[in-house]
This record gives sequence, structure tokens and C-alpha cells, in this order.
Amino acid sequence: MSKRGASLVEYSSSDSDDDSDSRPKRRKLPTLSSSLIVPVPVDNPALHQGRVRTTPHVDGQWASHVYVALKLSRRSSLYTLLSEVIDTARCDVPTLHGFWVAEKEAELHVSLSRPIFLRAHQREDLKCAVKGLANKTAPFTISFAALAALTNDEQTRTFLAVEVGAGHGELVRLSDGLKPLLRRLRQKEYYDAPRYHGSIAWALDAVHLATKSLNERYQAALAAKANAFEAERVEVKIGKNVFAWRFKGAS
Repeated sequence: MSKRGASLVEYSSSDSDDDSDSRPKRRKLPTLSSSLIVPVPVDNPALHQGRVRTTPHVDGQWASHVYVALKLSRRSSLYTLLSEVIDTARCDVPTLHGFWVAEKEAELHVSLSRPIFLRAHQREDLKCAVKGLANKTAPFTISFAALAALTNDEQTRTFLAVEVGAGHGELVRLSDGLKPLLRRLRQKEYYDAPRYHGSIAWALDAVHLATKSLNERYQAALAAKANAFEAERVEVKIGKNVFAWRFKGAS
């Protein structure tokens, strides 16, 4: 029994032309404008003085932070004092970086939360919660009692900070007021034994800052009544946007 080979079917050129004319031609889509393409953030420590993200970027996730903002006049005695503290500490840790850029207003931020990571639809929930706290909190006095060295949870940075003395109780009530929302959003609450502070400088990794000798030299001046602040507003930073509400409660 013989096997037949598979044969090729040939079409005349006229058949081929007719067939190609009957098929719809594909149109090439235009190239998207580069302005419509959202670039993926690249973590380049060289652009940020060696700092790296402790939490990787996730599309649609907004890094957020709640804090009390205290404006620091560059003509004030406290600004002069803290600048001297940073210069002195830098003698032992040359890699210490100050937070204040020359062309920007100097501020101290006293944190009320850890970093909070929100989905887009949760941003308004955080803003509403903070606004509600501001509406029932009266302005209060904050002073600083001592210098401290603190590290972040990941041990990737060390901060030279001024720790809060007066105003600690009011700050506890504010951060506690955020707990119901943070639990609902499944975010970490602030620390159980919080050390409220304003960071004034930082260095990479866990480094030793001679805070004992710094306090011996500067603590009395730091705690002086002239260096107290009236806390008047609370702020929320969501991504690159900052929202602020003044304290409006009855004292």
C-alpha cells in the first residue's frame, strides 16, 4: 500500500491579490506621548546622600506621616543653639547631615505616627481623622528637655533629636486619637512608650552620637523658657502633598 505525500496547494497571483484585498488592513497605533507615561521610581542612593527606601515603592500606595509642625525662625536663639549643637556633634560624626536647607524655612516636626501606607481611597479617611483631632485640641506649649540619639526601626539611620518636655501629655492624646483609624486600616500604631522629639540631623546606619557630653554642654540652654513653642497646628504629609489644620479646641 503506497503512501501519498502531502501536496502543496498553489494559488495563482490573481487569487492571492483578491484574497489580500478582502482582508481588513491593520492600522498601526500612534506612539504614546512620553508625557503620558508615568515613570517608575528608581531608588538611587547617590541622589539622596546615601539614603535608601526602607519600604519599596508600590504603585497606588501613598506614604503618609502625621506630625505637629513648629516653625523655627533663623533669627531665634534656639536656631542658633541647635546649629551649634549640630556643628559640635559633627566633630565626632563628620557624616552628620542637618535637616534645614538654606533656602527653605526651618521647621521642627514632632511625629504623631510611624510611616502610614495608604491606598488612594483611604487618603480622605486620614485627613478627616486628623482634622477631627485638631478641632477638639486646644493650642498648647511644647518645650524641649534634652538631646537624644534615636535610630529608625530598620537601623539604617541615626537621628540627633531634641526630646519633648512640656507638651508630652497633649501629644500622647493626639497620637492615641489616631489609633482607631490605624487599626481599621491595619497600620502600625505609634510606639507604646513614645519619645516625642524633633529631629535636627541624621547620619547613615547606627552611629554613636556623644549625647551625654552634648547634654552637659547644651541641655540647660535648650530647656530655657525662651525656647518654648506654642503648638498651633497639626499636619499630614501624603505623598508630596501637605495638609494642615489649626488647633481649635477650647483651652
